[in-house]
Amino acid sequence: MNNEIRSADALKAAQLRKHKALATGLFLLMTLVFLGCVFLLKTRTDVWIGYVKAFAEAAMVGALADWFAVTALFHHPMGIPIPHTNLIENSKKSIGDNLGNFVVTNFLNAKTLRPYIDRLELSTLAAAWLIKPQNVQLLVTEASRLLKRMIETSDAPVITGFIARKAGALLEGVRLNEVVANGLGLIVQRGDHERVLNFVLGKVRNYVIENEALVKQRVKEQSHFLIPGFVNNYIATKLTSGIATYLQEIEKDPQHRIRKDFNKQLLTFTETLKTSPEWQRDLESLKNDLLTPQKLEQYAGDIWKRLQAQVLQDLSAGDSALRRYFKKSVEELAVNLQQDAEMRAKIDGWIRYNAYYYILRNTKQAGALISNTVGNWEGKELSNKLELEVGKDLQFIRINGTLVGGIVGLLIYTVSRLL
Repeated sequence: MNNEIRSADALKAAQLRKHKALATGLFLLMTLVFLGCVFLLKTRTDVWIGYVKAFAEAAMVGALADWFAVTALFHHPMGIPIPHTNLIENSKKSIGDNLGNFVVTNFLNAKTLRPYIDRLELSTLAAAWLIKPQNVQLLVTEASRLLKRMIETSDAPVITGFIARKAGALLEGVRLNEVVANGLGLIVQRGDHERVLNFVLGKVRNYVIENEALVKQRVKEQSHFLIPGFVNNYIATKLTSGIATYLQEIEKDPQHRIRKDFNKQLLTFTETLKTSPEWQRDLESLKNDLLTPQKLEQYAGDIWKRLQAQVLQDLSAGDSALRRYFKKSVEELAVNLQQDAEMRAKIDGWIRYNAYYYILRNTKQAGALISNTVGNWEGKELSNKLELEVGKDLQFIRINGTLVGGIVGLLIYTVSRLL
């Protein structure tokens, strides 16, 4: 882009030099003609010489006057600081202000903007562009590259600090006793506690049956030495069988007294957990111990590292899940935009309204931007920029001034001769 700008400026500078040379060459030609006529009049008395001399003399005056006028816009003529010359450099602030006001007044107004904004149909253009597979692929590739670069160059301490602060603020108002109580209440409501109880009863029953020998050993150790061994074994077997049978009854009978009592105790504990100041204090203390700012920073850092690594790994794959998701989303958007006229109308309406609203709302800022930009340029830089843009055309003023001056001088001379 910079090379193109420099190339264009070089071309403009060459054209400016060419037209300056043309205008100056015409002035020098008139000077030579005038001097030639002066020398001829010393030796000859031909009438035509006077007419040519008058034309050349007036042409020189016109050329010099217009050279002064054109040069005074951008420089001091011949480097002499004559008042009211070098106008661009000396008046850059007022030029910037006037240019800003001109743009705002004549371009950024409701009457000028509305016809263009009312014709905006960006959703149709977007749909036509997005429906092409190569454009979808381009968009997905650029979005993936942008996301990858953002993640790679992200400031990890800032991100983890943000996550930790937000998590801390969120957890600050959380009452852990209410969370646990509500969780238990939901478990009871769904009947999940029944499955847990059945699981525990089954495991305990199997443990009792599988460890009958251990029960016999314990009975033998606690029995009197006069009691025969077969009696101890009988007692142990009956004890083991009785416990296993009782546990099975609880497990199989949904209306068992123990099961009902368990449900009642669980509901009571849930309510106590929710309302008890002691439980609230103890769980709040536990939460504060587990979730100190330092630990939150550590947790947030671990989360961010894992997320960052996972996303980067996915984006590096040729057919990553994120790329597929991006592609699918863009393709669905393109189809919806093409098929849904109501959606297009809503999108275009929203764009038109906001474009119209924000442009008109910020016209002063646009004018100030132009004014400040021009005002912040170096005076000489501004003068050179403008001369480069319009200087070539201004040289025609010098050329026309030379010719018009000569014609006027010739007319005056002719009239004076006739009188």
